[in-house]
Amino acid sequence: MQKIVKYIVAMVILVAVLGFMVTYTVRFTEMAVVTTFGKADENSVKREPGLGFRLPYPIQSVVKYDNRVRIVETRLESMQTADNRLVAVQAYLTWRVADPLKFYKLYGGTGQREIEHFRQASDTLSGKLRSSMSAVSEYRMDQILNASAEGSKLAELEAKVLASLRSGNAAGVGSSLADGGVEPLSVGISKISLPDAITRNVFERMKATRETLASEAQSQGESLAQTIRQQAENDAKMIMAFAEARAQQIRAQGDQEAAAFYARQTEDVDLAVFLKNLDFLRSFVSKRTTLIVPLSAPGMWVFRSDAMDNKTQGKLPGLSEDRRTPEQKQLQSASPTPR
Repeated sequence: MQKIVKYIVAMVILVAVLGFMVTYTVRFTEMAVVTTFGKADENSVKREPGLGFRLPYPIQSVVKYDNRVRIVETRLESMQTADNRLVAVQAYLTWRVADPLKFYKLYGGTGQREIEHFRQASDTLSGKLRSSMSAVSEYRMDQILNASAEGSKLAELEAKVLASLRSGNAAGVGSSLADGGVEPLSVGISKISLPDAITRNVFERMKATRETLASEAQSQGESLAQTIRQQAENDAKMIMAFAEARAQQIRAQGDQEAAAFYARQTEDVDLAVFLKNLDFLRSFVSKRTTLIVPLSAPGMWVFRSDAMDNKTQGKLPGLSEDRRTPEQKQLQSASPTPR
C-alpha cells in the first residue's frame, strides 16, 4: 500500500514537472513569442491570453512582453533655436510593444530575459528621441517660450517630433520605430529653461533694469515732493500776507471806530475812569469768588457808603475829589508836617 502511494505521488510530481515544461500562461497584459532553437516566425506569436503548449526547453522557449504603455525621457540638453538662442529642453516619449515578433528579432540578441530587451529598447528610443529633438532649431525662442496658447508652437513641435519618430525621417533616426515592433504614442516637452549662464545674465539685466526704474521713480517722487512743498510754502506765504493785510485793515477800522469813543472819554475823564473801574471789577470778581479788599485799594472807593454823598444830578465822583475815609483824614492831620 505504501508503495502504491509513493508511485502515485511520484506520478503527480512528474506530471506537474512535465506540465510546467510543456505549458505556459499569457496574461491579458502580455504577448508571447515561442522560439524554436532561438528562432521565431509569424506562427510563433501568441497575442490572446490563456494557456499554451510548447516543447520542453531547450527545444522551445517562451518570451513574454508586457504590452502596456511605457515612457522614456531624455536628459536636459542645450539646443539652439532658429534665432541663435540657447535653450535647455527635456522631452519624453510614451510607447508600447505593438509587434512582439519584430521586437524580439531586433532586441532579442541582448539576452534571454525580457527586462534586458526592454532596457535595450529604452536606450535606443532615448537616442532617437534626442536626435528628433533637433527640430527645435526650426523655431524661434519666442515661439517656444510663449505664455499664450495662440503664440506657442510647442504642440506643433511635439507633433513634428512624433511624426519623425514614426516615419524615421529625422536626422539620426535612421528607421521608423515600427520596424522594431514599437508603437510611439505621444511626445511631450516636459521642461524648457535657459542655461545657467544665460539665466544669470538675464537675471542681472532684469535686476539692473528694475534698479534703473526704481531710481527713476524715486527721482520723480522727490521732484514731485519738492514741487508740492514749494507750492505749499507759496500758498502759506500768500495766506499769511492776506491775513496780515486783513488784520491791518481790521485794526485800522477798529482804531478809526475807537477814536470817537476816545474823544468822548476825553470830554469826561471821571466817567471814563469810573467805567474802567467797573470793567475791572466785572472781570476780576466771579460768582464763586469771596474777595476781601480794603476800601482804600484802587477802584474800591465806589463801595464806600458816602461815595454818592453831596453829588448833584448828572455828576459822578471825579479823580480830583478826596476819597479818603474820615479815619485816614484824621490820621493824616495828626501826623507832623515835615520841615
